Amino acid sequence: MLSRIVVIRKYNSPEAVALAGELAAWLRGRGGQAQVLEAGAGHPKSGRARALDLPPDCQLVVVLGGDGTMLGAVREVVEAGLQRVPILGVNLGGLGFLTALAPEELLPAMEKVLDGHFLAPPRLMIQAQVERQGQVQKSMTALNDVVVNKAALARIVDLSLAVDGQPLTTFRADGLIISTPTGSTAYNLSAGGPICHPSLECILVTPICSFALSNRPLLLSPHMTLTVTLDRRAQDTTLTCDGQVGFDLVAGDRVIISRAGKTVRLIHSPFKDYFEILRAKLRWG
Repeated sequence: MLSRIVVIRKYNSPEAVALAGELAAWLRGRGGQAQVLEAGAGHPKSGRARALDLPPDCQLVVVLGGDGTMLGAVREVVEAGLQRVPILGVNLGGLGFLTALAPEELLPAMEKVLDGHFLAPPRLMIQAQVERQGQVQKSMTALNDVVVNKAALARIVDLSLAVDGQPLTTFRADGLIISTPTGSTAYNLSAGGPICHPSLECILVTPICSFALSNRPLLLSPHMTLTVTLDRRAQDTTLTCDGQVGFDLVAGDRVIISRAGKTVRLIHSPFKDYFEILRAKLRWG
């Protein structure tokens, strides 16, 4: 039975505070321990710049919030070296593809999870490395996506894409999304990219508002290395990982994207499968 549990609740959310307290009391009644932490390390209003202090003996992470809270929690878990620890998400936000449980489903789901009756297969992650004049400037890891994006008022940017060192094409667009199957229902979906089941092993490349109709989304092997090079005239362009961690790019920068050496385990909802979640979230059928 899992007993050492960390609860990460959404920043500045009374609903998350109440649900975290209810879960902690419920766990204590079953002989478990719950350490409740507030998400938002580094949030400008949180007053806390450092990362969360996750215990090394943690056996389960429960995230109370939306997909943004989940993505931040995943980053904390991976950076703490706890990527083998399963993560259970409860949706207190909007669409919520990563946080599949409704608040009223939390305790019934916990009954199953504590007894070991759950599925949490590893999710593919990607890493991005920024090179400038041959020197590495920044390295980041993403569960959802890596996005090269221009500022709202900046001109269209030319982004040259090479795969395993072989030139493929140059996208003239507002930007480029490189996503995992997990992230296919995020920015990739809104930009017209395909939805991929999270069990698939692939990397998606989707242009944002491409200037050329011939520029279409691509589905590539996760074993391939993608290199995105900014045109020498590029201005006001940013690299963003999971919509939360950013880095300003300059003309001539190269962004090298490949499969990350780490994965993360997200617990499936015990009450509905992926396709039920798709139908509900996208209002299909």
